[in-house]
Amino acid sequence: MHGEDGEEFLFIMKIEKKIWPKYFENVLSGEKTFELRLADWDCKEGDILLLREWDPDKKKYTGRKIEKQVGYVTRIKPLQLPFWSAEDVEKYGLQIISLK
Repeated sequence: MHGEDGEEFLFIMKIEKKIWPKYFENVLSGEKTFELRLADWDCKEGDILLLREWDPDKKKYTGRKIEKQVGYVTRIKPLQLPFWSAEDVEKYGLQIISLK
């Protein structure tokens, strides 16, 4: 959508997701600065992720939550990457690397 002056409007969305306690703590401390998620939903730079701590053993929310702004987003299908063979991906897996 564009305004009268041609400037593009960006609509910021707030997206709620579960996060397990171990990863919640790492996000809270600032140590974990990335998310690896199944790409079955849309998000874009500038959106807000509302991460709600979920206890998988008790199968309920803990009550803790944190909001983080989305930075760079990329979507990949690991077996369709031009860099590595499907066999190498299966053997070694992939790393998600946070850059500071």
